[in-house]
Amino acid sequence: MPASTLKQFLDRHKIRYVAIRHSVAYTTQEVAESAHIPGRIMAKTVILEIDGEMAMAVLPSFQRILIEDLCEIAGTDDVRIVHEAEFKGHFPDCEPGAMPPFGNLYGLPVYLSPDLADESEIAFNAGSHTEVIRMLFHDYDLLVRPHVVRFAA
Repeated sequence: MPASTLKQFLDRHKIRYVAIRHSVAYTTQEVAESAHIPGRIMAKTVILEIDGEMAMAVLPSFQRILIEDLCEIAGTDDVRIVHEAEFKGHFPDCEPGAMPPFGNLYGLPVYLSPDLADESEIAFNAGSHTEVIRMLFHDYDLLVRPHVVRFAA
């Protein structure tokens, strides 16, 4: 079952989504393969610290973050990727490393790759390493209102 916070939020907003169960997978590329989802719509959620504040970076499964680009976007040299041990308590209804890209549910700003914004659908971990949510990107954008900026390659 998707993370309870996420499921309640989607249901409350009457959002249509598909929950897909798959075998245990930890990397987003493994998840995409296991759940038969194109890598271009499978979102990877990475937790960052920008000037001492946590934020989410959301990008396609096959891309990597360019810290220098995020520094330029944020106007600071103080950007780093946060390790799981530092943030796992911030997502109490999620398995470590399986956070959905809904920073608004956890009080975090979201930076989203425009490559995901160009797709009609988005898929992402639903709070566990065995379930994915697939939904229309338009609905995700309306609910999350991410900052769409180029920071990945």
